[in-house]
Amino acid sequence: MPKIAEELTALDVKRLAHPGGKRNVLFSVGGVTGLYLQVTPKGGRSWVLRVKVGKLRRDLGLGSFPTVTLSQARDKAREARDKIERGIDPVEERKAIKAALIAAQRRGLTFADAVDRALAAKLDAFKNPKHRQQWENTLATYAIPDLGKMLVQDIGTQDILRVLKPIWMDKTETASRLRGRIEAVLSWATVAGHRTGDNPARWAGNLKELLPPPSKVANEGNHPALALEDAPRWYAALQTREGFGARALELAALTATRSQEVRGALWDEIDLDKALWIIPAARMKMDREHRVPLSPRAVEMLRALPKMEGNPLVFPAARGGQLSDMTLSATMKRMHESDISQGGAGYLDRVSKRPAVPHGLRSTFRDWAAEMTSYPGDMAEVALAHKISNAVEASYRRGDMIEKRRRMMADWADFMGGKVRGGKVVRLG
Repeated sequence: MPKIAEELTALDVKRLAHPGGKRNVLFSVGGVTGLYLQVTPKGGRSWVLRVKVGKLRRDLGLGSFPTVTLSQARDKAREARDKIERGIDPVEERKAIKAALIAAQRRGLTFADAVDRALAAKLDAFKNPKHRQQWENTLATYAIPDLGKMLVQDIGTQDILRVLKPIWMDKTETASRLRGRIEAVLSWATVAGHRTGDNPARWAGNLKELLPPPSKVANEGNHPALALEDAPRWYAALQTREGFGARALELAALTATRSQEVRGALWDEIDLDKALWIIPAARMKMDREHRVPLSPRAVEMLRALPKMEGNPLVFPAARGGQLSDMTLSATMKRMHESDISQGGAGYLDRVSKRPAVPHGLRSTFRDWAAEMTSYPGDMAEVALAHKISNAVEASYRRGDMIEKRRRMMADWADFMGGKVRGGKVVRLG
């Protein structure tokens, strides 16, 4: 019969000391056959289980002391012996687990990195740099904030819905394109071996069952617009709000420009002395330079903005990059909710009764020009940077047309501010 070691207590173990010499010393602690506390000449302590696995003698490390207590070491030793009795070699099991972990880490790829690699692989598919930039901007604005740090193998349908739902109803075309681009990135990740299984961004038989079809949503109307009668009240509320998000939304309202044009605005595009903002073609949806006359109110607001040293953006985000589109949307949403909390009706689209969104401000401007002024419709279309006939656009690009548009934008700013100018504005009632 092998000698059974005396079971030491936790206090006994704590008192064990190296007797001297240059070699490690093993102290049997009892409780589980073969369990020892190993003590080095310099006082280091760790648990060792001496056991026979098949025909091999193994010294299994069970962790350091006191990180692993005596009680925990005995539990680990019993578990190891139980595996051996079931024909499992704990050493080989550990090697297999470590190898699987390393393999998984090599396969592991974040969505943000997958976007970069997928775009690089698709270089030949892009007709021009602007197309690639559109892909990058859409994914960076709407997908990366939520999915960027996630491993592609962990992304599921609910994660995709979390990205798409906030913009599916109000920015349906953008949301639909975003879904397709996420699907393409995840498809590349699957083929490249970074994920397995179905593509959670797939439409047919997947998201189609959870979201209304884009065509049906589109038929329900355009972006919810601020009702004309609510515009002055809304603008007054906006002016009480602070921060770059509120000021970016204010410039979008005063100039009837798109969110991405405002969020990407650079100080060197704006001449405050001439009250003129020239947006380069590379940043315009129609790929044409757009000149924006600035109203006195817009100039006043821009002059009051602080300039961030080393940052050329007019409206920088807290971390230095561009504001996200969601920042402007969130500002409008909070204004709507605040108005309701104060007993108001909020800011709803006159037709759809949905809360107004930033892009809808362009429709509000167009309605104002058509219903409350005598300004030509083509002039309003140029202000919106819409595609119109080349002959008309050429005429409005002459300097005198810019000045006429300047008067129109000043009248628009006065209307938003609760004032009414003479001249071109038609006084109703």
